[in-house]
Amino acid sequence: MYKVILVDDESVVRDGLKNTIDWQKHGFALVGDYANGREAWDAIEDAKPDLVISDISMPFMDGLELTGLIAANYPYIKVIILTGYDEFEYAQQAIRLKVSDFLLKPITAAEIRELLDKVRAEMDQEKQRREDLTRLHSQLHQSLPLLKERFLERLVAIGLSRPEIEERFAYFGIPAVSPPYLAMAADIDDFGDRETHFSDAHDAEFLRFAAFNIFEETVQHREDVLLFRTREERMVAILFGHEDESALSEQAFGIAEEVRHLVNRFLGFTLTIGIGRPCASAEQLPQSYRGALSALDYRFLMGKNRVLGIADLEGEPAAARSPDEGSRRLAAAVRTGSAAEACAHIEDSVRELKRSRLPIEACFLHMQKLVLTLMDVMQELGIRSDSEALPLWLTDVYKFKTLDEIERWLKEIVTALTDAAASSRSRFIREQIGKATAYIEANYASDRLTLQEICRHVLMSTSHFSQMFKQHTGETFVEYLTRVRMDKAKTLLRTTPLKFYEIAGQVGYADPNYFSLLFKKHAGLSPRDFRDLPAGEASR
Repeated sequence: MYKVILVDDESVVRDGLKNTIDWQKHGFALVGDYANGREAWDAIEDAKPDLVISDISMPFMDGLELTGLIAANYPYIKVIILTGYDEFEYAQQAIRLKVSDFLLKPITAAEIRELLDKVRAEMDQEKQRREDLTRLHSQLHQSLPLLKERFLERLVAIGLSRPEIEERFAYFGIPAVSPPYLAMAADIDDFGDRETHFSDAHDAEFLRFAAFNIFEETVQHREDVLLFRTREERMVAILFGHEDESALSEQAFGIAEEVRHLVNRFLGFTLTIGIGRPCASAEQLPQSYRGALSALDYRFLMGKNRVLGIADLEGEPAAARSPDEGSRRLAAAVRTGSAAEACAHIEDSVRELKRSRLPIEACFLHMQKLVLTLMDVMQELGIRSDSEALPLWLTDVYKFKTLDEIERWLKEIVTALTDAAASSRSRFIREQIGKATAYIEANYASDRLTLQEICRHVLMSTSHFSQMFKQHTGETFVEYLTRVRMDKAKTLLRTTPLKFYEIAGQVGYADPNYFSLLFKKHAGLSPRDFRDLPAGEASR
């Protein structure tokens, strides 16, 4: 029921309208009638009616002045003007004040009834629209978390311009971020023994949510992480705002390792986390995200339940085109040394082309796309496309008469490339370990030499470096550093008269007692006994 008031200085008009109109039948409740605009305005401020029916010519405050106050203060209140004047200027003023209707006196009860029904229909429609808008706002508020996730997914998957990023950050209430930036992606390996007990898909969804919840709790107190889920059920984190890219990478590996450990410990299944390279601007986040996905692809080679950094695995990137998903998978299979998977991808491509019955030129174009992908991988590996080992040109596809021949040729290429990839990866790791050992030899005397410092020097994560260092040297970092220091100490003991505490300081130990304990454990003798050995025995 809508509320209405009457305003007219003629009591006979007011009484006539009150008594001849069944207000409730037309959807209105008459809450008051007044002789002038001033009285009506005081009542409007209290009653807040939905409709005002007012004369124009009245003492103290006329209808147009009252309508102006209503329009300025309560624009949602509708106004119907009744007047005995038919001059155009009054109609003009009424229209400017957005009056709902304008009737000339004398008016009949039938006209008022028809007008009330018309106004009520309009008000019902407006009410419905407002309720729809309210519902939409409510739905929007409930959907904001999902909309925010989709925005962040677009940010890392396709990239956005700076103005759009700033606008969307403000809309979703995301605090401003600062460079450098880095993306990492977590993917559940499998649910282990739990999968045999699943009753339906909701069990898997619950466990995915539990893993994401652990990720959330791990970073909830940090102001330098944005976390969300993608439509492919990956968990993605954007890190930002550290003093340099090295510190940012260290933080990423620390968070990833903690999440990996907690999911395995408390949920009993595993996930693998890929970490991309740092980038200088938010617009470049897709490059970092693609690196994180490429690192995840190495799960095939490195195994599950790991934290994998693309910089550890491939070194610095070469300039290359942005591949589509199919090409990315082919490139990933080649880089990770999976010749069988790469060949399977080529077989699928050829099978689809045969099924499609495309014209021959279209088939050649599809095959050239695969060749381009392989040439990109060759560029990353530092292999020239015109080399004798792997000659590869876009026009080579035209040498063959059938798709089967092209398929066999491409399989030979990817087999050679996977071997080259394995060799390149091994060479890269050997170079990095060589840099690390050279750095140790040059800085062993510093008592502040740490694993973190070495990793920053060679741009590798601590976990991956530790594994590769042990694999290539047969010793852990601490064992290798201790052996180098002890060998230097033996040389100083044999060739100089330096005191033991001086030798300790020169080989990186500030505490002479600790140096003596380590030396005896390493050499089987105390520094004094070692110095006292005959020259021949001390050199053994």
